[in-house]
Amino acid sequence: MSAACWRRAGTSFTTANREKTAALSHFEPDTLLITPGALKKERRSFNEAAIDHCAAGSWFHEAGRAAVEEEIRPLLDGNALTWERFYAAYQRIVRRIVFGDAARDDERITELRDKLRSDGNWFMLHRKRHRLRTELFVRCRRYIDLPEPGGLARAVRAIPATAEIKPVAQMQHWFFAFDAAPISDYLTLGLLACRPEQSARARTDPAYLRACVLEAQRLWPTTLVLARDTTAETQWPGGWTLPAGAAVISCSPFFHRDARRFPYADRFEPEVWLDGRAEAEWSIAPFSHGPAKCLGKETVLSTSATLLTGLLGNGWRITSSHRLGADRPLPRTADHTSLRFAAGKRAVENR
Repeated sequence: MSAACWRRAGTSFTTANREKTAALSHFEPDTLLITPGALKKERRSFNEAAIDHCAAGSWFHEAGRAAVEEEIRPLLDGNALTWERFYAAYQRIVRRIVFGDAARDDERITELRDKLRSDGNWFMLHRKRHRLRTELFVRCRRYIDLPEPGGLARAVRAIPATAEIKPVAQMQHWFFAFDAAPISDYLTLGLLACRPEQSARARTDPAYLRACVLEAQRLWPTTLVLARDTTAETQWPGGWTLPAGAAVISCSPFFHRDARRFPYADRFEPEVWLDGRAEAEWSIAPFSHGPAKCLGKETVLSTSATLLTGLLGNGWRITSSHRLGADRPLPRTADHTSLRFAAGKRAVENR
């Protein structure tokens, strides 16, 4: 599918396609992403208002920064870093950002999300576990109803909403969508561990560090397929036509690494996010594009930058067999779960 066709997604395509609806209905059936018709505009307005409320509030940024700094401290105290330790710390950060500090140790809410998301991977082939979904939503609601809610829950409470908006469902999607961030952040750490000069720049240049995170997402996208259904008969270049209701997919790993179009396809080049080259390409879409663009992009990137700035000072080196250096084209896949680090000698001596 060409970039020009994907550009028309706002008028000819819907994100509420059959497969996505079947998957998300297991744990967030009323989320914006799969809302059809006129109600989608209302729910999007609510989502935008909640995100804007946080963006305008220093309370949110201070609390988020504190959550990140506190949760990564144990990672800095150890000489080794594994995915398991990193992921556990990141989930505490996510719970605090979405639900407030009161949810820091609520591992059950993460467990419920992950169980139901796993069910969703089977689409309509897995039965709905309504009891677990109810428990998940009850736990989410509990943080909104606190006398002084924190995190995004505070914004949800502050924004007026009708019953049809279903604020808990919208917040539940933020909780789910945030879960891709630790993968790209951990791989970013791996890329910078092999590039001391770029790592040093990333520690002092927030814009460059964000570009590094986006570049890791380009190289190894966490969303492998962007799925849409056509909402009307759609004319395609070449003179052929898709009927309404046809499924259309964009395979991110292919388009992000299209060596016929991008000379930087298989190398780490954060500069493409600073000079506009990557943003100009509709086929490169780590946070999607157009009406479906992720509203939480800035929140996620801000969290990633804060976290990685704190971690990079340890001078990590890769101790697993991953080959993420600049001496060869980067692999098309990277197993983040087996990526391991050791702290640099200077970092250990300074403790």
